[in-house]
Amino acid sequence: MGVQCHGADSENGDRIDDPFEGVPVMMISDIKGADNTFAVVQPDEDDPVWFASVAVLDEGGYEIVRRDTNRNDHMVITSTSINNIARDLTVWMAARSISAR
Repeated sequence: MGVQCHGADSENGDRIDDPFEGVPVMMISDIKGADNTFAVVQPDEDDPVWFASVAVLDEGGYEIVRRDTNRNDHMVITSTSINNIARDLTVWMAARSISAR
């Protein structure tokens, strides 16, 4: 069993360690209720240098915020496709995990 690099936490307290592949789809699908409106993925450390969050928009769809202070990267986008969001986040998180090695 490897060392956990990062985790995904949702507003309702659900946590997924080292989320990759289909896990972001599952987590994003679960953030539709009134008590669960966002999820955040970030490294398991005291002062993480990157994070990504997905939040439900009142008018429908999702807002995705990605920030990486090491790369001076900050992007906010919206989308209605859970599959596109999950694919984008998986690629983005993998790039951070690879560069951290």
